Amino acid sequence: MARVRLVVTADDFGYCPRRDEGIVEAFLAGAVTSVSLLVNGAAAESAAELARRHRIPTGLHANLSEGRPVGPARHGASSLLGPEGFFLGKMGFREAVAAGEVVLPQVRGELEAQLSRFRELLGRDPTHVDGHQHVHVLPGVCQVFAEALQACGVRFTRLPMERGVGGCAWLEAPARAFACAVEQDARAAMGPFARHGLRSVPPTAYPCPLRPAAVPLMPRHLQVDRCLRGPEHLRPAHVRSPRVRGTG
Repeated sequence: MARVRLVVTADDFGYCPRRDEGIVEAFLAGAVTSVSLLVNGAAAESAAELARRHRIPTGLHANLSEGRPVGPARHGASSLLGPEGFFLGKMGFREAVAAGEVVLPQVRGELEAQLSRFRELLGRDPTHVDGHQHVHVLPGVCQVFAEALQACGVRFTRLPMERGVGGCAWLEAPARAFACAVEQDARAAMGPFARHGLRSVPPTAYPCPLRPAAVPLMPRHLQVDRCLRGPEHLRPAHVRSPRVRGTG
């Protein structure tokens, strides 16, 4: 019988120090096998140092929806940004893509800049690349994403498809609708990904060897504002472990 290897990837590495400490503790305990780094995250540099120190397999969590860009969009007007210079948000970016307002060469420029920043931080190419809030499977964006990954030699990504997600009554209606929309986009992205040599598992199985879940697993009390300002009693003891502290 063929041996099946479960790969569990923790996204949003570099989002904030407390989250990163918990992710590293989970890796050291064997519950997580790899991470995806937000190179525009507030804690990206310290997260990269943790990944190097603990030899964590690390990919890029390509981000086009939250925070500030790292590429050419920093220096002028861009279809990717709002008036304050931040990305358009989870739904704002999707709405802009659907309305044809996103300039795809600007998407390519930001992806290439994030790949370059990843190499600066880690000193190597990512083991995989996936999309923060699944932006990488959106129509049009998926083609640009596939081209950029092929050009830099990345072979693995994620197809966020989950059988029966539409029937998950435990999901609140907005989250269920979002997951269904993501799955529909992911199915349409299969062609561009395959044509550019990106690998994932068949849609009849869990979505990808990188992370078998399209549903966010971070509870609301760990949102970034509480992560940075929340009371100490919300932090489990293992998150406070000194062996996973960053140096900066």
